[in-house]
Amino acid sequence: MKLWIVLCLALLGVELQNGACQQAKRRKDAGENRIRPGGKRAKARQPKMKEKDAGGRGQSLLTQVLDKGRFLRLGETTTMTPGRNMELRCKGSSVGWAYPPYLDTFNDSRLSIKQSDKYSQLILTSPSAVDTGTYSCWLVFCDGSECEKDPDRISTSYIYFTDKDNLFVPSAIHFEIVYLHPDRAAIVPCRVTSPLAKVSLHREVPPEEIPMDGSLVTYDPTKGFVLQNPGLEHQGVFYCKAVTKDTPQISPKYHLLYVEVPSGPPFVSLDAFPKSVRGGDTINITCTVLGEPEVDVSFTWTYPGQGLRPVDIQGSWRLVNRGMGHTTRVSKSVITIEDMETIDFGRYSCKVKNKHGETTVATNI
Repeated sequence: MKLWIVLCLALLGVELQNGACQQAKRRKDAGENRIRPGGKRAKARQPKMKEKDAGGRGQSLLTQVLDKGRFLRLGETTTMTPGRNMELRCKGSSVGWAYPPYLDTFNDSRLSIKQSDKYSQLILTSPSAVDTGTYSCWLVFCDGSECEKDPDRISTSYIYFTDKDNLFVPSAIHFEIVYLHPDRAAIVPCRVTSPLAKVSLHREVPPEEIPMDGSLVTYDPTKGFVLQNPGLEHQGVFYCKAVTKDTPQISPKYHLLYVEVPSGPPFVSLDAFPKSVRGGDTINITCTVLGEPEVDVSFTWTYPGQGLRPVDIQGSWRLVNRGMGHTTRVSKSVITIEDMETIDFGRYSCKVKNKHGETTVATNI
């Protein structure tokens, strides 16, 4: 009997000890979930979206595919050999691309883009000096039919296709106009195909080299010469000269014109000739716009008998020097009504739009 009692007491002690240890362990585990060493609270980790894992903030998504399956992560600038096919990849299941715009303008068949499950692929076959420019990619997130670019997941590299026979990026324009605005910087776009080329800006008449002072006149090989505060003294015909170890090369010429009209909605006037008409007469109504030389405008007419009577509408534009060397673009739209009838008399309205806004003027005939 005594032996039985001793065994029972021993088992009871073991159970009590295990229960106390397990309770202490539970308290310890619970504490570890709440507080980290040092008394700081642990932040809850939110699950990241799959696309976010494709590239961390500040990491490049853009890589170049090399031979034998090797990859090179591209930096801010990259120098490549012309003639050798270029393959770029950008991580992500939905990717957008940007590249030199002329590849789209001329619908260049050398460029192709393919999207796979994990990355997007851009291939440019037989690249040359003209393909020098900015190439970038970014992740695209869609919520239903709404898609947007992720501003934290963009990779960009300016790629030079170095060609000793073409130090300047070739252009289809052999005599380009550069407009000088008093309220913003102007760029003479003589870009080079090698970051090592030494470039200078020259005036044709009188012949002189324009000094670079590091502030008012600077050079960026990805853009060209930047004139921070252009004025009347910068007007004229200019060209750029590039020098490496080989023979110096000359760029196409640039005609710099100073602009008189400030940026803003169109400045419009409306005139009718003759001023008064009667049935059977012919009338011309001219809508005239003075604006910035490089800014296109569009005209929209509203008039009596619209859709019921035949009219003739003609448009044109030209550059005009308006004293002190200032240059203005004069755009016109002329509506002509022949053999006037009763339905043609009334209010004629001309609405003009540009990228800054719109202006509407009207007259009664």
